[in-house]
This record gives sequence, C-alpha cells and structure tokens, in this order.
Amino acid sequence: MAEKDELKGIQKAAILLIALGPEKSSLIFKHLKEDEIEDLTLEIANTKSVTPSVKERVINEFYEVCLAQQYIAEGGIGYAKELLEKALGADKALDVIGKLTASLQVKPFEFVKKTDASQLLNFIQDEHPQTIALILSYLSAGQAASILGALVPEKQADVARRIATMDRTSPDVIKEVERVLESKLSSLVNQDYTVIGGVDAVVEILNTVDRGTEKHIMETLEVEEPELADEIRKKMFVFEDILLLDDRAIQRVLRDVDNNDLAIACKGSKEEVQNVIFSNMSKRLAEMIKEDIEFMGPVRMKDVEEAQQKIVNIIRKLEDSGEIVISRGGGDEVIV
Repeated sequence: MAEKDELKGIQKAAILLIALGPEKSSLIFKHLKEDEIEDLTLEIANTKSVTPSVKERVINEFYEVCLAQQYIAEGGIGYAKELLEKALGADKALDVIGKLTASLQVKPFEFVKKTDASQLLNFIQDEHPQTIALILSYLSAGQAASILGALVPEKQADVARRIATMDRTSPDVIKEVERVLESKLSSLVNQDYTVIGGVDAVVEILNTVDRGTEKHIMETLEVEEPELADEIRKKMFVFEDILLLDDRAIQRVLRDVDNNDLAIACKGSKEEVQNVIFSNMSKRLAEMIKEDIEFMGPVRMKDVEEAQQKIVNIIRKLEDSGEIVISRGGGDEVIV
C-alpha cells in the first residue's frame, strides 16, 4: 500500500470506508451517485491490504477536514484557521484548509443563502441577467425560484437560459460579483473553478416556481432556444413523478393512456409507482396489466423510456389544459 502522500482521493475514500466497516459505509453509500458507488466499490475490491499506520493517517486526515468544515460553518475561514492553528499548529492548519477548499470546495455565496429572498431581489434585480444567473445557480431551488418568479417577465426566460447553458465560471468573475455584493450583504473566500448551473439546475428551479412563470419561460425558450427547451421539458416531469399527483388526477391520466404503453412503462418502474397506478384502476384492469407485464418478457430500456415519455406527455397536456394539477411551489391555483 502506498504511503499517504501518494494516495489518490478515491484510494483514501476506500481506505476510510474499509476502516468504518460495512454498516457505517452502507449509510454513506446512500448519499452517493451510482458512478461514485461503482468507482468506490471497485477500489475497495482492489485494495488488498492496508497497514495500520496508513489507515490511521487517512482517518486522522478525514477527522481534521471534518473539523475544519465545522469551524468554517460556525465562523468562516478565518475562524477555522485560528482554531486549527491552536489545535494543530500553523503549517498543519494551512494544509488542512487547503485540502478542504480544494477537495470539498467551500461554495461561494453561502452568505446569500441566509438572506431573505425579497431583500436579495432588491439588490440584484437590476443587475445583468448573467450576473443574476450566476447568483441563482448557487442558491437553493426554492430561494432561486422565489427570485426568478419576481423578476420582470422579459428577464425571466433570459436568466433561465443563462443558468441552463452555464458551465464553469472563473474565480475572478465570482470574486468580482461577490465584491459588488460585499458592502450590502457579506464577504466570502475565493475558490477554484466550480461547476454550476446547467440544465438540471434550471429544471429544479422551474419545478419550484409558479406555473405562470414556468409557462412564460418555456414558451420564450421554445422560440429562442428550441433544442434547449426540449431538453429542459424532458427533465421537468419524469414518469416516477406521477407520485406527485392525487388519485383523481391519476385516474384522469389513465383514461388517455394506451394499456400496452402502460404495461411497458410499468415494467421498468419502481414498485411504489406501480402500486399507485394499479390502485387507481379497476381490479380487473389492474390484473390484466400485471399479467401483460409478467408475460411480455425482457423489454429494451429504450422502449420503456419511450412508453413512459408518452404518459408524461399526456400528463403535461392535461396540466396545460387545467384538467389536473401537479403539486409544486409558488401557490398554484387548484382547478376543481
């Protein structure tokens, strides 16, 4: 086993999980992405032996980074550095802080998250759309949705588009935006290049804003950026989100769904989703669909996704016509 300084991040993570044992490691796995779990599992499998000294050093490093993160959360970088210097010495403190900001990436605009959305709106509503998009990309979906919904209509779609197409932002740009807000709100430490925004970010925000704001933004993007609008729409409501509908809405949706499409869609869905669907149809029809699923044999994932998308399209069409309501933020009006 390589010494500590030669270990890569994933090697340290594997050693830490081995040291923690299967029960604690399984709890950590629940919070990881599938590709991260696969990479870690492979690394653990390839880790034949770990010397006690290496294991101890990795655990100590993990503890020090966690301690630094806690101090930063309590009082910022300066406060953390001061406490760590007292506990570990100046050189060690700088080393730990460096690892934390490089690997865990202390995010910019943390101070903005503690600011009331209406107050923040007053500070940024007259800024350039790109600046607003940058700030909203770092906020929670709920907070960003409140601000996006309060912007003037002609600026909403522009900001949403900029969030969706944002990739990497220079630390100099982040620092400049923070400098402008610093005198009004707070200050924050600069950091390395950070991946922010993207389609997933704007989807999460649009799923939280009121329906009127979402509709206006999507209609504008369909004219100006049709491919982007199509990509966003596909991610905004997925088949499993049928759990967000009430029984009455599900029953209305099922009236327009082809039984063959429903069987294929359910074939690749979670048991929880299947149960909700079957509970909202007649017992006879439910048994028939279950039999179709059982005897249809293997189904290509592409066919499952196409069938599920057909049902999603029906759901969105019924929502647009006001026949059903999808549970979302923003105080939707329920049409009875």
